[in-house]
Amino acid sequence: MIIIAQRVSSSSVAVDGKIVGSINKGLMLLIGVHKDDTESSADYLAAKCADLRIFSDDAGKMNLSLKDIDGEALAISQFTLLGNCTKGRRPNFTDAAPAEKGRQLYEYFVKKLKEHVRKVETGIFGADMKVTLVNDGPVTITINS
Repeated sequence: MIIIAQRVSSSSVAVDGKIVGSINKGLMLLIGVHKDDTESSADYLAAKCADLRIFSDDAGKMNLSLKDIDGEALAISQFTLLGNCTKGRRPNFTDAAPAEKGRQLYEYFVKKLKEHVRKVETGIFGADMKVTLVNDGPVTITINS
């Protein structure tokens, strides 16, 4: 799995003009599932996202985690994170999980993240989504399983 984690002041995702997920301070997570991923990959990344110390403490140092600040998470599936652009001009998505496996592991990841984080919102798997966010910092981290 590949996750792009962005520290945000707020974020939302809309489908067909309707907001389907919205958070305040926390992490907006773009999640790509690799064809070789397993539930243990999702377990590891859910805990990693909840415990990643990228929020500022009183001294302005990145010492606090999503759990420490009682932050929220917005988890959005994005298979294009697995796009390989090394050859040609069009990305190759052969490393992305097939749709059903991708859905299953994305939903499993969300379930596991909810064990660590008070509020977890989502987009809609496979939908054309419009994502809005206010990146705080900006802080953007790539996490791999």
